[in-house]
Amino acid sequence: MTSTAREAVDTYLAAVRDHPDAARLRTLLARDDAWARDTPLHLTASALVVHPPSHRVLLRWHERMQRWLQLGGHADPGETDPWAIALREAREESGLDDLRPLPPGAPRVAQVVIVPVPARGDEPAHEHADIRYLMATDRPDDATPETASAPLRWVPVDVAAHDVEEDSVRTLVERARDALDAR
Repeated sequence: MTSTAREAVDTYLAAVRDHPDAARLRTLLARDDAWARDTPLHLTASALVVHPPSHRVLLRWHERMQRWLQLGGHADPGETDPWAIALREAREESGLDDLRPLPPGAPRVAQVVIVPVPARGDEPAHEHADIRYLMATDRPDDATPETASAPLRWVPVDVAAHDVEEDSVRTLVERARDALDAR
C-alpha cells in the first residue's frame, strides 16, 4: 500500500474520533492489495462535485445500487493515489475537466466509509472502503453523462441532503453544504 492512501485515511481518522470502522480501515491499509477488486473489502475513491455559486451538487444514477450517489469508483491498475483516482473517475463520469478541491488548496478527505455492494452476475457481494472528496466546478452546464444508463442531475444542496437515501451520502452532502457556507 502506498503511503498516499494510508496518509489520507490516517489524517482523516485522526480528525474523526471514534470512527466505527477505524480498525477495519487500518487493517485494510496494511495490505498490499488494498485496491484489488477481487477482495471482499477493497478501497475505492469518489467525489461529490459542487457548483459553489448555485449551491448545487452533482448526483449520478448508479444502476447497480439503484440510487443517486456521488461520482467515483475503482482504481485502474497501477493507481494508488485516492485523490487522483477520485478526480479521474469524476472527470470520466461527468465530462467536467475543471474540477478542483473544495475547499481550495490541497485535497482533503471529506469522508471515509465502508459501504456494502450487492452481488451482480459472477461478482459476489462485497464492500468498498470509499475515500471521499469534495470537488468544485465552474462549468456545471458542461456535465455530460458517461453513458445513457448513468444520468446526472444537479440538485440544490439542501434538497440533496433530504433526498439521498444513503446515510453516508447524506453526511457527505451536509459536509459540502458546510464547505459552501464557510466560503
